[in-house]
Amino acid sequence: FATPLVQQVNGPVDEDDLAYLRDVPDFRNVLLAEQPNGDWAYTVARSFFLDTFNFYLFSVLQHCKDETLAAIAEKSLKEATYHIRWSSEWVIRLGDGTDESHRRMQQALDDLWMYTGELLLPSAAEQAVATSGKGVAGNTVKDDWTHRVAAITAEATLDLPENTWMQEGGKEGRHSEHLGYVLAEMQFMQRAYPGMEW
Repeated sequence: FATPLVQQVNGPVDEDDLAYLRDVPDFRNVLLAEQPNGDWAYTVARSFFLDTFNFYLFSVLQHCKDETLAAIAEKSLKEATYHIRWSSEWVIRLGDGTDESHRRMQQALDDLWMYTGELLLPSAAEQAVATSGKGVAGNTVKDDWTHRVAAITAEATLDLPENTWMQEGGKEGRHSEHLGYVLAEMQFMQRAYPGMEW
């Protein structure tokens, strides 16, 4: 699916161009996705928030008017189902485990919570495709996401942070310093040997 879709949206570029030749401001990912791994609890918390969002997003997106996106979403939903189960089980295992695992999981939730609001805040591009019926805006799945996250954290004997202030900007190309480090590692070979094909 990827190549025709990429060419349709961006002109004569391929997947390698998008991954290896763009600089930080050209990426439109949420800030949560670029946060450092930290310890295992941070990795699990970040995955849990993103997996839950992706599961509900693909669930809705598989019914959109764009046949290519609907097919991608339908296929992706199978993988997303596995991911949401995996990360949810780890949140419960760590939260309802030892005192130390509980403390670390709670700390990870507390620290990463401020990045979750951007998942559910639609960008101008998301609003445009949602209005056309050819896509989905993040706020469409807000209730499902919120309910699932609350249910899993409660089962894990964890508390969701009460902080309502959220970071944002990644969807508009304003990123944390962490994305630069990720790209430096990911793009090293292409930068060192321009034009290399995989």
